[in-house]
Amino acid sequence: MSDNHSMDSQKYFYYDEHECQLVPVHYNAFEKIVYNACLWLITGIVMAGIGITILASTAGTPAEIALKAENHVLVQQLGKTKNTILSIDTRIDSLANTDNDIYRSVLGMKPISNGEREAGVGGADIYAKFDSYSDPASQALKWTARNLEIIQRKINIQKVSFSEIKDYYNKNKIRLAHTPAIRPVKGIVLSGFGMRYHPILHIMRMHEGLDFRAKVGTPVHATADGVIKFAARDGTYGNLVEIDHGYGFQTRYAHLSKFAKGIRPGKKVKRGDIIAYTGDTGLTEGPHLHYEVRINGTPVNPLYYLFGDLTPEEYSSFKKIAKENTSSLD
Repeated sequence: MSDNHSMDSQKYFYYDEHECQLVPVHYNAFEKIVYNACLWLITGIVMAGIGITILASTAGTPAEIALKAENHVLVQQLGKTKNTILSIDTRIDSLANTDNDIYRSVLGMKPISNGEREAGVGGADIYAKFDSYSDPASQALKWTARNLEIIQRKINIQKVSFSEIKDYYNKNKIRLAHTPAIRPVKGIVLSGFGMRYHPILHIMRMHEGLDFRAKVGTPVHATADGVIKFAARDGTYGNLVEIDHGYGFQTRYAHLSKFAKGIRPGKKVKRGDIIAYTGDTGLTEGPHLHYEVRINGTPVNPLYYLFGDLTPEEYSSFKKIAKENTSSLD
């Protein structure tokens, strides 16, 4: 039923005081159009108000919608930051392992346990202030805050450890100058210490040192201060230099092509001095340097005595190669 018909079917009256009676109201065409337009306009405004009220109660105000979108982006960014935090934490742990396995172990200092390095972590939930945020944002913020605090504590403890190592070094300079601490050549490790398959004899046997990659003629450096004990040919070692460093330390450098000028038994050398040149003499599969560290005559893993010029990343790489390569070159 149209509004015009509705308007015609409904009679509206007004009271005429002069005639003392109700008089029907009559509308012309223009008044009907205005009436219908007003009716539709009022209805539209009312319906729009109802719709906005429902939308605001469910989706939120424009400001709230913008804030939700911003929070979503922030949560995504925190997720990306998580990978960076994990990477930093891994690097710090690697540094801590190097600190314990090399610096403190070789120097005779007590290692720092993982519990000590993470001291203070745990206890009451000190991150409850993030509970007012949405669950994804709250969890991301708590994880980030907690792990950043752990990293900060690890860094602080590592600083203290390096300070202790420095103090120890300053008090024991003479002894440490006679402790093997650098690579004899600048090549990488090809084979490690321990049981290895011999490429010439085709048997498993104890490999008492490290094999370094080096082409013939590469300079070989003394890894600590000491006195030349032996410089001659020695069976399967080929040309061999042995240095007595005192304090129970001896080092051996094998398969050499020749000795440096003046190298002979009784010659004093300093760490870093050139003592010989690499080759492939003796029982070997090819050119390289075989390097040994001995304490009171007993072979020990030379990997622990490369702390003077290896970064934590290089140490980890050498350690991995030494573990995975089951064959030696001599």
